[in-house]
Amino acid sequence: MKGTKILTVLLVSGIMIAGCSNTEETKLPDEEPEDSVEEPIEEELEPSPLFTYPLTGLQAEEESGDRIIGVTINNDPRARPQTGLVDADVVYELLAEGNITRFVALYHSILPEKIGPIRSSRAYHIDLLKGYNSIFVTHGWSPEAEQRLTVNRELDYISGMKYDGTLFQRSSDRVAPHNSYITARHILQGIEQEGYERTGDVPTFEFYSLDDEYEVEGENAESVVVQYSSGHRINYEFNVELSGYTRANGELQTADHETGEPQLIENLFVVETSHQVVDEQGRRMIDLNSGGQALLFQHGKVQSVDWENLDGIITPVKDGHVVPLVPGQTWVNVIPMGIDQHIIY
Repeated sequence: MKGTKILTVLLVSGIMIAGCSNTEETKLPDEEPEDSVEEPIEEELEPSPLFTYPLTGLQAEEESGDRIIGVTINNDPRARPQTGLVDADVVYELLAEGNITRFVALYHSILPEKIGPIRSSRAYHIDLLKGYNSIFVTHGWSPEAEQRLTVNRELDYISGMKYDGTLFQRSSDRVAPHNSYITARHILQGIEQEGYERTGDVPTFEFYSLDDEYEVEGENAESVVVQYSSGHRINYEFNVELSGYTRANGELQTADHETGEPQLIENLFVVETSHQVVDEQGRRMIDLNSGGQALLFQHGKVQSVDWENLDGIITPVKDGHVVPLVPGQTWVNVIPMGIDQHIIY
């Protein structure tokens, strides 16, 4: 019995020693105390884009070396509403024959899936696009424009006169010549077939910084009327929520034919210059070199500026300095002399 008690004591002692030993092993000096606070893990923020599109000033994920695509777009009432015009970086609006205007749309940040209706070119369209080193998409031309494109080769171009029915497709819901369209895929195919370089230099506009607060100068001008004639009035309205001007031909809102997206213009630039009718068809010569008076509408305000042709591009200038643009689309209305007769705001 005595031996049994001794054995029991030894077993209990061994268990206690083993328990103490195990307890000490779980508290190693290298381990953190139970009440230690873990350091917070800092989340890595994605770096902001380093690039901006040169014609819009908007952020870009990567730098594009592609050349600008310039397209002549129809503005006859039978051609409205147009397709792809809302995606242009810059739009020039100029008179063709009579009192109807025509657009020259510049695409760089976006090349929309479909553009049109495409219409014929004039010599002053070539003057506009040479400063951009652009590839010109047109369907038809005046005699002078044909000479300058096909003989003088002043611009790389893709012509609907050559590719009608292949690269250029006719829409069945409109009558010719108001039904010629081209897709982005066919533009790129035309560039390849003609052997043009897709990449090249692109000019850069001067913009207000997206990162800084800025105040646009000028007096209030939330409603603007550009009147080419009594029968051709263009109405612009500043939309505070969208922070840009919407556009309408008379009462017809300018919006994309495919999506219904309204035209939104951050910079409305109206320039006056000399217009001269040169033939029986009413074709014009328009001076895009001499400079002159202009109005610049931004953020619901207007300021009187001058326009100058700087390196082939119509540019707003004030007191000898280039006036910065608001990031977004720029729309340039080129009007005949007498700016007060053509503009109401």
